[in-house]
Amino acid sequence: MNSHSKILIRNLTKVFYKKRNSVTALEKISLDIAEGEFVCLVGPSGCGKTTLLRILAGLEKQSSGHFEIKKSDQNRPSQSMVFQERGVLPWLTVEENVAFGLTMRHLPKAYVNERTAYFLNKVGLSKFAKMYPKELSGGMKQRVSIARAFANDPEILLMDEPFGALDEQNRYILQEELLAIWSETKKTVLFITHSIDEALYLSDRILLMSAQPGKIVQEINVDLPRPRKLEDVRSSPEMADRFLKIWGHLQEEVQGSRK
Repeated sequence: MNSHSKILIRNLTKVFYKKRNSVTALEKISLDIAEGEFVCLVGPSGCGKTTLLRILAGLEKQSSGHFEIKKSDQNRPSQSMVFQERGVLPWLTVEENVAFGLTMRHLPKAYVNERTAYFLNKVGLSKFAKMYPKELSGGMKQRVSIARAFANDPEILLMDEPFGALDEQNRYILQEELLAIWSETKKTVLFITHSIDEALYLSDRILLMSAQPGKIVQEINVDLPRPRKLEDVRSSPEMADRFLKIWGHLQEEVQGSRK
């Protein structure tokens, strides 16, 4: 394994079998993601992006190939996953949700309380700590999911369109908060999005996937200095070129998959 790689994926293939039919969701994915890198996966719907994250999260088993998540601390979980929906447990309060991973690991109560309070503050939810998810908006629930993922202190963060269901204003606020926490913690992040703007704003590198079977067909480096503002992305001629390149790729893949 490359000494700087946090995630190493080699020839990862996933085939789903249904009665007599088989569908290849992912085909020979090979990839290295560096420690502390923020990588976005972009591709047409149904190209296997979520399947790839689910394999890395241990929720699916690959058909062939292998992957490795380099551990720096055996006591930390390998990964935390943040979904677009259903990320919070409705029977727990906001603070209990954020503390959930730490509590399950039976860590000292003082440490759990300190970490929970810290990340609640980071996502602006301190005064909502005793509330239940049903009392929160969609954007606030996603804040809870993000705070819980970071509080759990995983080796890597897997994020499956976490802001996909939010309105533009909430999405931008949460993107800012995510980048602020990420710049402090320097977690390795693999993030799925359908938004080209979001990918350009958040990531160090964008991986473009083909329509089914999902392969990584192109890499785009995002070399805008950090910290960034969304305006930097929108006003940069280089980013405009990259936007059009990604847009062209998605259109081609969608048209190709319909033939």
